[in-house]
Amino acid sequence: MCLSVLLALLSCLFVPSGAAYFSYIDWETLAQLFSLMAVMKGLQEANFFVSMAGLLLKRIKSTRTMLFALVFLPFVCSMVITNDVALIVFVPFGLTILRMAGQECLAVPQVALQTVAANLGSMLTPMGNPQNLYLYNRSGMGFGEFCRLLFPYFLASAVCLAAAILLIKPTHISAISVSAKTGGRRKLFFYSAGFLLCLAGVFNLLSPVVIAPVVAAALLVFERGLLRAVDYSLLGTFFAFFIFVGNIVQIEGIRNFLASALEGRVELAAVLTSQVISNVPAALLLSGFTSRWEDLIIGCNFGGLGTLIASMASLISYKALVKDFPGQKRRYLGYFTLLNITFLMLLFLLEAAL
Repeated sequence: MCLSVLLALLSCLFVPSGAAYFSYIDWETLAQLFSLMAVMKGLQEANFFVSMAGLLLKRIKSTRTMLFALVFLPFVCSMVITNDVALIVFVPFGLTILRMAGQECLAVPQVALQTVAANLGSMLTPMGNPQNLYLYNRSGMGFGEFCRLLFPYFLASAVCLAAAILLIKPTHISAISVSAKTGGRRKLFFYSAGFLLCLAGVFNLLSPVVIAPVVAAALLVFERGLLRAVDYSLLGTFFAFFIFVGNIVQIEGIRNFLASALEGRVELAAVLTSQVISNVPAALLLSGFTSRWEDLIIGCNFGGLGTLIASMASLISYKALVKDFPGQKRRYLGYFTLLNITFLMLLFLLEAAL
């Protein structure tokens, strides 16, 4: 956020537009992000996802089936609750399960696979991650059209994740019992209704600019603490990048240079840019200089693979692992990088075949 604010301020020195800055802002994307983050935070604090995972784990008898459950939980859930929330919920939960099963040796592969799973599972839907939500709004694509574009890569990712798990030697373990008290029916109903309201915005049934104040007002009355838990730094990053990109687009020389540089290379540029500044800022930056939305959407989703900062969600997993296993830093980074590069190459091969 600090970097994006600095870039926005520097760009204002060259394009002193004043009140026109606000015309750069994609208010619908900001409103949708706020609403989804607030509702998902509520469901997370109500232990909804952990309770569902606990029911699934009761039938597990080997490390292989345990890994399948713990890796595919974030893969599937990230389509709806975003990759960030999926990792915040399921990585610490997964590490707890490993300790209960006495399988701490699997911490590095499990967390790395969970991270890749969340980043790739989230690419299928517009609400799966922040850059998808933004590009979905900018492109004007329908929900079905968006999902069809990414479905082959989503399906291939599932197959590759399953293959990676099958390569890990299984060990027999005792059944795992996890008890997590939910926040109660009233809270679950409240947050579920909020999520349905957010979906109405995603499907263009209601304006997100109308939904966001409704969500904020409801939380102000019933769950005021959740308003403080929203990731405002992400919203601030979006806001500042909108101003930065809006100003840069006004500078003809830079606009023409970047537009010509991206010609025919949008997807590759998105992947490479993501490795340095992560895929959310990459989507915001490159969207000002191309209208090849399909290439940009694919590139920014592929771009979440690679370095540790290619997707900022990956840092959530890294911090959780290092907190519990500080001696595994180097091993995790090596395993994580190799896994990401392998998946990235396989997805590029699939795209070439298609």
